[in-house]
Amino acid sequence: MLLSQIHEPNDLKKYSVDELDSIAMEIRQFLIQKLSATGGHLAPNLGVVELTLALHYCYNSPDDKFIFDVGHQAYVHKILTGRMDQFDTLRKYKGLSGFVKRNESEHDVWEAGHSSTSLSAAMGMALARDLKGGTNKVVAIIGDGALTGGMAFEAMNHIGHEKKNLMVVLNDNEMSIAPNVGAMHNYLSKIRSDRTYLRAKDEVELLLKKIPAIGDKLAKTAANLKDSLKYMIMNGVLFEELGFTYLGPVDGHDLPKLIEAFKQADNVTGPVLVHVLTTKGKGYSPAEADSHKWHGISPYKIESGQVLKAVGNPMYTEVFGQTLIELAEQDPRIVAVTPAMPGGSGLLKFADKFPGRMIDVGIAEQHAATMCAALAMEGMKPVYAVYSTFMQRAYDQIVHDICRHNANVMFAIDRAGFVGADGETHQGVYDISFMRHIPNIVMMMPKDENELRHMMKTALEYNDGPIAYRYPRTNVLGVPMDAELVPIPIGTWEKVREGDGVAILAVGTMVQVAEEAADQLKREGIQAAVINARFIKPLDESMLLELAKTHGKMIVIEESSIAGGLGSAILEFYAQQGISGLDIRLMGVPDKFIEHGSIKEQCQEVGLTVEALTQQVQKLRNDHHFAFGKKTLPS
Repeated sequence: MLLSQIHEPNDLKKYSVDELDSIAMEIRQFLIQKLSATGGHLAPNLGVVELTLALHYCYNSPDDKFIFDVGHQAYVHKILTGRMDQFDTLRKYKGLSGFVKRNESEHDVWEAGHSSTSLSAAMGMALARDLKGGTNKVVAIIGDGALTGGMAFEAMNHIGHEKKNLMVVLNDNEMSIAPNVGAMHNYLSKIRSDRTYLRAKDEVELLLKKIPAIGDKLAKTAANLKDSLKYMIMNGVLFEELGFTYLGPVDGHDLPKLIEAFKQADNVTGPVLVHVLTTKGKGYSPAEADSHKWHGISPYKIESGQVLKAVGNPMYTEVFGQTLIELAEQDPRIVAVTPAMPGGSGLLKFADKFPGRMIDVGIAEQHAATMCAALAMEGMKPVYAVYSTFMQRAYDQIVHDICRHNANVMFAIDRAGFVGADGETHQGVYDISFMRHIPNIVMMMPKDENELRHMMKTALEYNDGPIAYRYPRTNVLGVPMDAELVPIPIGTWEKVREGDGVAILAVGTMVQVAEEAADQLKREGIQAAVINARFIKPLDESMLLELAKTHGKMIVIEESSIAGGLGSAILEFYAQQGISGLDIRLMGVPDKFIEHGSIKEQCQEVGLTVEALTQQVQKLRNDHHFAFGKKTLPS
């Protein structure tokens, strides 16, 4: 087994190109075997085996910088840089990250969980190299899906202007997570399928080489002729116009051709783009047949491709998708908008039912947000279905184009809270903090799937501006579902259970934790009140004033950032009202990034558990030394 002899990238250089093909086969077998137990991003990595081998064969990491866009496709890179023996821990708590991770290896020079960042990073590293007088190579590996992100175009514009020496490898597999959409996708499809150009290019090179004595020299200096050929046959060469030397398309599974393309790129002065065609899921038939499903996969049976999912209730995402169909059947104004996540956001059935009202903009979160504002201004009811972590990318548009205009956009914020194995780049714990302070917006989160359905009805009936409902990446609780959906009065909380002395104010997933803690406390003779603080903005001010009179001790618990979260909002309210003398403790996500693991492990790490809450209530109840000042309440 050749693969077992590779402990660092330099070990590859002792093998022949033919032997690299054997190593590629071993890598695919290794990935298929290991990910069948751990799950992970299988299809993207199967598609870049030869590409990653060729890069490490031709260049010298970490001196030469490999910048992987997103990192979904970096498992092969991890294998070749000494981490093969850690794959049993992939995406597990304290184990190997599913993304590029700078503190894992000196070969991981850039880490990102959001797409379209690699070209900007490459430009920064190329600038730093030149300022320091270095000569190392800088290589960005970006997918065709990520190339739809506006940030990638901003970087290409700057790179083409500055003419820095760097290489962009465009990994073109016609997919991001879902099938790609848009003009860039169509443009790349044209290049990919234009056999006339490919055949003509090869024939010109062949003819030149046949000229006696000077043929090889002419072939090597025929760049201008080939450029003219491109312009003659194709309707514009976008990358060349942006200042790049374009090479390709190259078969991304043909090692000799890849290595030759990189050698050609090394002879180019200035930025060069190597267009590589790959097959997502290459070498494993289930993943090739459905690379969307196998982009990120749970453990599976290798022989059949059967996914081994735990039997249980559906996800909140599924409830959202089905409820949106029901509401759209009643209201033709509803339009679903998603940035390249139709499957992950639960909208595939909606797309089948209402194809004209389902808009996938590709990886373009900012565009999606502003487009939703305009849709709302024209009388439609846009539902912006987006993961919490990806919504961060549209912050300015939310402030400037949606909230400032008071546009009636509905935000369906998926993956709110901890997300598990995807880890710190994907945790949905910041949206409350960066949204609730924006004027005009309403924010809410349900305690269960039945309440989510009512919140969706609430959002549809609301006409006074932007409104958001957020829900977690978990299975639903399995509560009874109401047949009739009715709006919830804006800004009203729910008393889940009465109590005295201590009140637990919880939101979303933490309501169940609060109820279980209250049950445990009851057995100890402590009657804790539990409040479902379902509206994060506006707060239920009447209930807060009542609680100030009846419960001098409170705990606010949320699966989101403490800084700027619901607890902060409650403290702000009491401070503005001039109410002091209350003992309020905040439980949530502390001021640090929480790494990958299961959601249960992430909650345990930060103390968002029944046991931790019970201890906090006991401690708070027994604390007789708190003296914040004299309590003053409104008459």
